[in-house]
Amino acid sequence: MEVKTSLLDNMIGVGDMVLLEPLTADSFLENLRNRFDHNEIYTYIGSVVISLNPYRSLPIYTPDKVEEYRNRNFYELSPHIYALADEAYRSLRDQDKDQCILITGESGAGKTEASKLVMSYVAAVCGKGQEVNKVKEQLLQSNPVLEAFGNAKTVRNDNSSRFGKYMDIEFDFKGDPLGGVISNYLLEKSRVVKQPRGERNFHIFYQLLSGASDETLKKLKLERDFSKYNYLSLDSAAVNGLDDAANFRTVRNAMQIVGFMEDELHSVLELVAAVLKLGNIEFKHESRCNGIDESRIKDKNDLKEMCELLGIEQSVLERAFSYRTVEAKLEKMSTTLNVAQAYCARDALAKNLYSRLFSWLVTRINESIKAQTKARHKVMGVLDIYGFEIFEDNSFEQFVINYCNEKLQQIFIELTLREEQEEYVREGIEWTNIEYFNNAIICDLIENNQNGILAMLDEECLRPGTVTDETFLDKLNTICGEHQHFESRLSKNSKFLTDHSLPHNCFRIQHYAGKVLYRVEGFVDKNNDLLYRDLSQAMFKANHNLMKQLFPEGNPAKVNLKRPPTAGFQFKASVGTLMKNLQTKNPNYIRCIKPNDKKTPHIFTDSLVRHQVSYLGLMENVRVRRAGYAFRQPYEPCLERYKMLCRRTWPHWRGPAREGVEVLMGDLQVPHEEFSYGRSKIFIRNPRTLFFLEERRRQCLRDLATLIQKIYRGWKCCSRFLLLKKSQVVVAAWYRRYAQQKKYQQIKSATTVVQSYTRGWQARKLLRELKYQKKCEKAATTIAAYWHGTQVRREYRKFFRANAGKKIYNFAIQRIAQKYFLGLKSSLPSMSPIDKSWPVRPYVFLDGVHSELRRIFHLWRCKKYRSEFTSEKKAVFEEKLEASELFKDKKTLYPSSVNQPFKGDYLEISKNPKYQKLSSTVDEKVLLADVVNKINRANGKGTARIFLLTKKNFILADQKTGQVKASVPLPDVTSVSVSTQSDGFFALKLREGSASAVKGDFLLSSEHLIELITKLHHVGVTAADQEQLNVDISDEFLVQFKQDKVCVKFIQTPPKNGNGASCKRRNNRLLEVSVPLTV
Repeated sequence: MEVKTSLLDNMIGVGDMVLLEPLTADSFLENLRNRFDHNEIYTYIGSVVISLNPYRSLPIYTPDKVEEYRNRNFYELSPHIYALADEAYRSLRDQDKDQCILITGESGAGKTEASKLVMSYVAAVCGKGQEVNKVKEQLLQSNPVLEAFGNAKTVRNDNSSRFGKYMDIEFDFKGDPLGGVISNYLLEKSRVVKQPRGERNFHIFYQLLSGASDETLKKLKLERDFSKYNYLSLDSAAVNGLDDAANFRTVRNAMQIVGFMEDELHSVLELVAAVLKLGNIEFKHESRCNGIDESRIKDKNDLKEMCELLGIEQSVLERAFSYRTVEAKLEKMSTTLNVAQAYCARDALAKNLYSRLFSWLVTRINESIKAQTKARHKVMGVLDIYGFEIFEDNSFEQFVINYCNEKLQQIFIELTLREEQEEYVREGIEWTNIEYFNNAIICDLIENNQNGILAMLDEECLRPGTVTDETFLDKLNTICGEHQHFESRLSKNSKFLTDHSLPHNCFRIQHYAGKVLYRVEGFVDKNNDLLYRDLSQAMFKANHNLMKQLFPEGNPAKVNLKRPPTAGFQFKASVGTLMKNLQTKNPNYIRCIKPNDKKTPHIFTDSLVRHQVSYLGLMENVRVRRAGYAFRQPYEPCLERYKMLCRRTWPHWRGPAREGVEVLMGDLQVPHEEFSYGRSKIFIRNPRTLFFLEERRRQCLRDLATLIQKIYRGWKCCSRFLLLKKSQVVVAAWYRRYAQQKKYQQIKSATTVVQSYTRGWQARKLLRELKYQKKCEKAATTIAAYWHGTQVRREYRKFFRANAGKKIYNFAIQRIAQKYFLGLKSSLPSMSPIDKSWPVRPYVFLDGVHSELRRIFHLWRCKKYRSEFTSEKKAVFEEKLEASELFKDKKTLYPSSVNQPFKGDYLEISKNPKYQKLSSTVDEKVLLADVVNKINRANGKGTARIFLLTKKNFILADQKTGQVKASVPLPDVTSVSVSTQSDGFFALKLREGSASAVKGDFLLSSEHLIELITKLHHVGVTAADQEQLNVDISDEFLVQFKQDKVCVKFIQTPPKNGNGASCKRRNNRLLEVSVPLTV
């Protein structure tokens, strides 16, 4: 069942000011404060929403909130901006009524945020789809672009809109967005060249310098330092909570989403950079010989960079800043500009360049977001425009802004009254005239085509002769002096001529929101808003994508001598068009209020809010709404809400809702003058009547709640009693079951005990009988055995005496042998073949057996050891065995080589890239690769050579280059000669007459002598086609060197610094090798 809710439920203060009782300024303010303190920032005045800026994020804009207000009645939930947005959207979608949402309020009141919330809500509740989502995204992303170029930091607001914006969002018949059109009003372009203290220029300048990449800034000829540019204020360059760099990236992304091309984006940034450069151009005074003063540019560097950005010839723009050309019919005259006029021309160009760029941006966005279909569209307009402004120094900008607010107030009153009247007529209620203040007289004072202030300002600007702000004020005093809402020092309405609050150069207008004092200084110049034709033509000549579009009047082919329309005339026409547009739509109002000037949450300044309530005309709005009937409600929800107040309508009314309401009101005896019956609604005149109904409803709800509590508590107690009774029966049954089970277990246990004792007694009795029987049988058996034994011993005693000794001996020998073998088993030595330990024999007569068992165990152990050999390990041991046969007890060097494994390839010749070339020359497997020293016969010194041994050859190669020096087939080697000492010298003797023996034998030395000669000998033993190699071990042998034989003699010498053997040449026939003695 759906729960029906209402605005009146759980209300903090009064949610609708129409119901406020009593209605005074203080009670109005107190109600706003009470709701603001409880984070209720929205309050209604009928269908108008009052919004207080909380200056902080509140959790009331979540997707759940969107769903909560979706398709709900306006007064069904607590006041919220979503309720107004939903009401407007559903009226547009379901009733085919064009809507407009008017958002007003002063700067900092939250108008821009309110427009964003409205657009985001509409985007969330309308249809979905790829094309629809694209349109919604483009509409939403247009906001960051316009905010960057049209918003600035002011003393009242860090993101103040300095232009008025009206967006028409177009929908199809289903309510899906198709596109939109944006209109902008009166950009505050004077901010480009000058900002008040504590305020900033437009955001885009700071965003560009903070967020653009170094490469982009270099292209734009800019620097990041804000102080380099005269148009940027430095006292408020950094704003808390604003990240200019991140915002610049957001703006770039938004422009791409909206549809800006990359070259368009770059062109826009070039114009922004040109405005900054324009502000740095300064002028100096220069006198000509004829006495005429003229201006000249001080530093032309900024002018040059600006001309390069815009594609303008420097000389053309420089002349435009120094001279002004005046044309009248067929005459043309050129005059010089002094320094002041040059600065004015520079600032005018900067303001016009930026404002026209902003207008172009709006036009370009409209091209992207406009609806593509030409069918009739439903339209929802959102107006975000400046609020009423009253400053200490009010000028032309505040005058036209307040004029716009006067027009909005006028249409607000008219549309509100018209809406009231239409509802009364629609419901058949008699309409009574309502007294209210009509500000049409103020609008006429400003906009009258004959005597209006704007008309006189245009007339003063266009007339020949000397025109100043003072002459304009004199004309106002002459024509408007008798107007009741106009005051000046010389007007007839100024009763206090000595009042210093009304200076001579000012005039005062009594607006609907209060009196505002305007200073006439600058009115004429700002209304003229002239840009010298020379500058327009210079801009038109620029070689830039946008300049010809921004300055079309500079085209020499289309020179128009007619004076352009004034700023006041253009703004008046724009406001008139806006008013006509708004009058064709159903209005929805959001009044934004700023609670304090400190931009701080939780602070409510009474005087500031009271002032805004006054000039927004909120009290007037409440009085208009309450002039007829303060409250109205359809019959169905009214009956649903108050039906419990009458027995005849409670709990269900079976007839029509209106008849039920009539019965209800008659039963409550409400006076007939306090309400009226419409066709579909009941109208209540006084809020007291509504509060009476609400109080009776609250009392009835309390009575109903008491009744419900009574019935519920009775039901709860009865249910608890029945549950307890049922539980008692269950518990009793379970307990009886438990008691019987326990009793049964006790009886069973006792029976078991009696049975066990009885069976035990019977078993023990049987056991005693069996034991006695067994003892009798054993006794008889024992007696019989002894008897038979006695008989046998008597019969065979003579045989036992003859063979007893031999049996005892055999038994003793058998026991000794058994003990010996068991002891030997537990004390066997290890399985190592070299372990020579063996247990000591225990008895001398076992000496032979002991030795034979030792031999058998050793042979078995060796067989087990050999069975574990791999083929590689076996080969190594075979080489070690062969080395032992060759050198054991013959050469002193042999013992030190026993524990060294034979590695073979010490150089890793196949893996080492240094010997890659040498390895490629050897086709066979290398058995040994080592570095040896080849002994020179001439001096006995050695030369390092690489020694490679294969199955068929040995090779000597150069160690550094790897070049083969000698390759000798192994069959040509007849013998090897070595000494008995610990040296590594050996001689390879070659077969006489062989090709290898031409240069004689080889005398070499190696650190791996034993391994080298063993492998040589092993190859000779295993080869079938060659003879076995002879190994000659002697301390003196002959070596054949070419044609001569040399004796190599080995002698032992005491060890010196070096421990190695050395070779010296004694004569042509003797080489002596000194081998150190080994200890």
